[in-house]
Amino acid sequence: MDFEKLGAFYLGKAYDLEENKRRDELVLYDSKDLTTHAVIVGMTGSGKTGLGVGLIEEAAIDKIPVIAIDPKGDLANLMLTFPDLRPEDFRPWIGVEEAATSGKSADALAESKAELWRKGLAAWGQDGERIRRLRETADFAVYTPGSTAGLPISVLRGFDAPPAAVRGDAELYAERVSATATSLLALLQVDADPLTSREHILLSNLLTHAWDAGRNLDLAALIAGVQQPPFEKVGVLSVDAVFPPKDRLGFAMRINNLLASPAFQAWTVGEPLAADRLLYTETGKPRVSVLSIAHLTDAERMFFVSMLLADLIGWMRSQPGTGSLRAILYIDELFGYMPPVANPASKQLLLTLLKQARAFGVGLVLATQNPVDLDYKGLSNAGTWFVGRLQTERDKLRLVEGLLGAAGGSLDKATIERTLSSLGKRVFLLHNVHESAPVVFETRWVLSYLAGPMTREQIRTLMAGRSTPAATAPAAASPVSPTGAKLLAHAPAAPAGVPQYFLPVRKAIDPAAVVYLPRALGLGDVTYDNARHDIHEQHRFLRIAPITDDAVPLDWEHGEPAGLDADELEQEPLPGARFQDLPSAASDAKNYGAWSKLLQSYLRADRPLTLLRSTSLKLVSKPDETERDFRIRLQGAAREKRDAEVEKLRQKYGSKVATLDDRIRRAEQAVEREQEQAKQRGLDTAVSVGSALLGAFLGRKRMSRTSATRIGSAVRSVGRATREAGDIGRAKENVDALLRSRADLEAELEREIQTIDSAYDAQAESLEELSIRPKSTGIQLHAVGLAWAPHGRDDIGILEPLWK
Repeated sequence: MDFEKLGAFYLGKAYDLEENKRRDELVLYDSKDLTTHAVIVGMTGSGKTGLGVGLIEEAAIDKIPVIAIDPKGDLANLMLTFPDLRPEDFRPWIGVEEAATSGKSADALAESKAELWRKGLAAWGQDGERIRRLRETADFAVYTPGSTAGLPISVLRGFDAPPAAVRGDAELYAERVSATATSLLALLQVDADPLTSREHILLSNLLTHAWDAGRNLDLAALIAGVQQPPFEKVGVLSVDAVFPPKDRLGFAMRINNLLASPAFQAWTVGEPLAADRLLYTETGKPRVSVLSIAHLTDAERMFFVSMLLADLIGWMRSQPGTGSLRAILYIDELFGYMPPVANPASKQLLLTLLKQARAFGVGLVLATQNPVDLDYKGLSNAGTWFVGRLQTERDKLRLVEGLLGAAGGSLDKATIERTLSSLGKRVFLLHNVHESAPVVFETRWVLSYLAGPMTREQIRTLMAGRSTPAATAPAAASPVSPTGAKLLAHAPAAPAGVPQYFLPVRKAIDPAAVVYLPRALGLGDVTYDNARHDIHEQHRFLRIAPITDDAVPLDWEHGEPAGLDADELEQEPLPGARFQDLPSAASDAKNYGAWSKLLQSYLRADRPLTLLRSTSLKLVSKPDETERDFRIRLQGAAREKRDAEVEKLRQKYGSKVATLDDRIRRAEQAVEREQEQAKQRGLDTAVSVGSALLGAFLGRKRMSRTSATRIGSAVRSVGRATREAGDIGRAKENVDALLRSRADLEAELEREIQTIDSAYDAQAESLEELSIRPKSTGIQLHAVGLAWAPHGRDDIGILEPLWK
């Protein structure tokens, strides 16, 4: 069966409700249609999970990453893919109770499961090789927030300042602030209204105050901010009037108790919560990330889901627009996250995604078994509805109402009601606004073994041996540890004419524990030009390097980027801090001129702009863009180009196929017409011959001239019938020739499609490296001077940087 089409998801086959049987017609879903989002509705046992798993499998095969929120534990089954379909692959996932219920031993049941999957796949034109392809095209992982059973995930990053694209959108920024505050309060079990709750108002103001300045927050800083807010007023009233100090202390204690709770520690370990990392691996390979939250309380689920949605929106808004499907968010049970009346933290975020995600190529698939608990005003943005068997008449009426609203009056209510009443297991009504009419279909056999909801112990077994980066990495310690060095209460004076700067202190610390160390600082711009690849890049650099004694030249190569913008440099130190004395080299003004020349030589010889280039897509990486991020961008560009090429092919071959189909239709009509004429001519000939003979032999003793004429006419009729039989044969030959032409055209199209598919494999492409050195005229130094870098001692007495 030819279902491996570019950009098409193989969902199943058409189903005839009247005859109650599956038809041969394949149901292929255009992946681009998911950018207008989809809803799956069906009661327990309707096959909803199988449809969802199948859809995610198709996305993975098409190299589209998926974030799947799994409140019930079913989606972890996506990890159970066995290309060889051996009984021993299935055996670990056969439960004792399941084996006892079946009346078989666990080994025998595993063997029957393997055979069942082998036959089931074959019936739908699939096999182990398609499973192998699924495993090769995407990475699969199960995350368990608040638990270490699967891959742990840290939520502390959720308090980081959102991207500039979010902060620049007032409405979106307000939503992010409100959702973060609401989520944290939900975890604290505080039912807070954003307009009346003082807890919500205070947290929102603290977040806004830090994020406006581009600063990140952690819970410790948030607790300190609750006790001593960095602002005096909330609105026009004083902070103390809105939220008295004594009450703020109690609120701070409540947050602190959460932070100190052993149960909360699991929320602080593991990979940081970041949509980018959930969608792609370290090498840029598409990932299917299953976020299993079945073990969490309702408040914890709301907290995590809201933080995830907020981060996804931030990532989404940092992406360029596209008309192709870039990523999918799948929620396996929407109940509670977008109710028709209440306004939990997740609701506004989901509505934002439904309204805005299409422009960025992010598709939402929202599944539920309770249609009465959904906000259909929000779901009216969904362009695709998959509707399965429903439990009650109330569910059907509510679903029909929502479906008709989403369809905009293009569906017939009576027909839809009749169809919904006839749906069976694994049979769904598919309404897609991009298609001319709804279709009823049966879902295909999934590639993953559906073992049922996964327990935490089963997930632990699944993810054994997998690890994630730590949530936070310790800052690199300074190589300088001036133990016993003379420390000064004031900064030594810089040489006359030498600019002096202070790097900012970005960590909460007692000023008396801060030590400023002297560094040489270089500030300027470097321009890189390459006409062949149309590259013109200007980079601002801010670099610092240790200053040693007179005998050793300044080494800019072993310095480091300051990690700051020039406007973040300060003119005054932190009051109460101490200073290391200046090396003698730093006290001589003429050395700074020599250091300027060394910096220029270093930039010219040792700081080329190194970029990566894709020859197939003719794209070049951006400065500071990693190979991983460049490959991810290439995948999006490749998909856009692929979709554009496929669309051209559709237009090119569509008219040819339509012309052939019309000729085939007319040729088949000609065959039917010739057959009908031949049938009628055969009847007329028989009557003519019979009448002539009867007239000759029964009516008269000898054949009259009239009788002879009749017989002659009858004989000629027989000749015409013979010729018409030949016409039927020629008409059939014409149909066969046209069908062969159509098959040749389809084969030609398939060859061109496969050429497109192989031409745009961004993951496997070997990238060229471009190294562009700046010209001397392209290096402009704005300042080379003295910088004071703040450090503080860690637990073992080593100085670590405080400006990072």
